[in-house]
Amino acid sequence: MLCCMPGVAFVPALLVSWSSAAFIISYMIAVLAGHVEPLVPYISDTGTKPPESGVFGFMINISALLAAITMYIRYLLIEKQNESSHFVRSSCNMFTLCIGLMGCTGMGIVATFQELAVPSVHDIGALVAFGSGVVYITLQSLISYKSCPRWNTYFVCHIRMAISVISCIAFIPMIVFASKVSMTKIDWTPGEKDYTYHFMSAVCEWTVAFGFIFFFLTFIRDFQALEGLFEDCRGVWVDSQWFTKTIGILSLEEAGRAVLLQETVKSSMCMYFKKG
Repeated sequence: MLCCMPGVAFVPALLVSWSSAAFIISYMIAVLAGHVEPLVPYISDTGTKPPESGVFGFMINISALLAAITMYIRYLLIEKQNESSHFVRSSCNMFTLCIGLMGCTGMGIVATFQELAVPSVHDIGALVAFGSGVVYITLQSLISYKSCPRWNTYFVCHIRMAISVISCIAFIPMIVFASKVSMTKIDWTPGEKDYTYHFMSAVCEWTVAFGFIFFFLTFIRDFQALEGLFEDCRGVWVDSQWFTKTIGILSLEEAGRAVLLQETVKSSMCMYFKKG
């Protein structure tokens, strides 16, 4: 079903479905194994002990890769749209991409270094992932508003900004409450010391995580348009390959120049005969 989507819309769709499955599957395994309490554990708690740790690490690393691919395609899309509209600086678009890739790196650190094994490295990775992620979706929301009404509807922009605001609001208490937890453990029970701080921080963490998922869900419609945007580029690529295969002595770059020269000659001849 994902492969039937136009353009490259299957990429954010795959990211959303895979990441959701990563959270839910590792949570179910951890709860069924009795490693965590069912009532809102930290996301990392559900991937600390085997067998869920292997599932969590593998799936979150794939999610980080898919997120990086999605962000890069989004960067290319904005660059292409910006050629005709000039609604955002290219440097700003690049800066947003770099922030997003930092978040993906943080995800990889979280997936690789378990919470109980290397807690300091794990916590740094989580801070980078969530912090960079919040900044990324906020910048993307602002870019979306600047691209209206040609490339985005105000309805989609409002949804993106609402998700960004909710994620930003949840991110702050997530850090504050987590800093008040005085011990590192995963088997929390209601009523014990620091449980309230742990519970509130975990609720905010899940809110931010699914905020990211819902935000990337809004990219699907944008990515469907890529098929039409790059149609001309694809035509030149096909013609270049034909030149390379037929003549056999041209490099792909030389063949591309030959195609452009051919199109220029055609246009000039048409203008000449029209004048005659």
